[in-house]
Amino acid sequence: MKFGICQEMFVDWEWERQCRLIAEIGYTGIELAPFTLGDRITDVPTERRETMRKQAEDHGLTVFGLHWLLAKTEGLHLTTADAAVRKATAGYLVDLGHACADFGGDLMVFGSPFQRNVEPGMSREQAYENAAEVFRAALPAFAERGVCICMEPLTTKETDFVNTCADAMELIAMTDEPNIRLHQDVKAMLGAESDSIPTLIERHAKDVGHFHVNDTNLLGPGMGETDYAPIFDALLKTNYEGWVSVEVFDYEPGAENIARKSFEYMQSVLAKVGA
Repeated sequence: MKFGICQEMFVDWEWERQCRLIAEIGYTGIELAPFTLGDRITDVPTERRETMRKQAEDHGLTVFGLHWLLAKTEGLHLTTADAAVRKATAGYLVDLGHACADFGGDLMVFGSPFQRNVEPGMSREQAYENAAEVFRAALPAFAERGVCICMEPLTTKETDFVNTCADAMELIAMTDEPNIRLHQDVKAMLGAESDSIPTLIERHAKDVGHFHVNDTNLLGPGMGETDYAPIFDALLKTNYEGWVSVEVFDYEPGAENIARKSFEYMQSVLAKVGA
């Protein structure tokens, strides 16, 4: 397992300062939210991307991927009936794929609940077909840059489209491409699935491309009630070799405090289950 952190909670920090602290704590990867850099990823020139990549690498870090792909954008939507909007969305996902590779990453997480909600009157089947169309249009360009996109199930409190791992796998199968995979998120699985997280990890071991850690209180691992021992044990038993990335939604305790407590807790759990 490789440990990374989603950097949007460092909202007011300069990039160099983010990298320095994240590396000092012990993480080796950063997951970047494009909205922290500008309204659109196309507003971030190649030179800036290369500079940020080098600054991260100078601290021993990899900017391994992007998430919150469509957050704060306008005119983009995954499942809409509007063919022009779907085409624009596929085009923007391609832009994001190029940026991901420029930063040094090879994965993107599709969460963006508001930009995937099913429109009133649209059938489930049509929503899935529309989403699959968008992904099919973008996936070849991702492949050219060595980028994989991971579909993230979210709870019904957040969206009405793709709520479970089974839902995500249904959509993935409709694309028939190797570089779209399943994303698993602890908070989402706790809130949407009937099976336990270890069961879901084992069931989808060959399908998972990325893994987010957090808790139902919207804070990091070890800051809520979830016991991570069985979760990490399942990841180890299934030989998961991808990133385990901290993603939180409540920044009130402070970015440094959250980052440190999460990392220290994960290391203590890993020491126990991996012994």
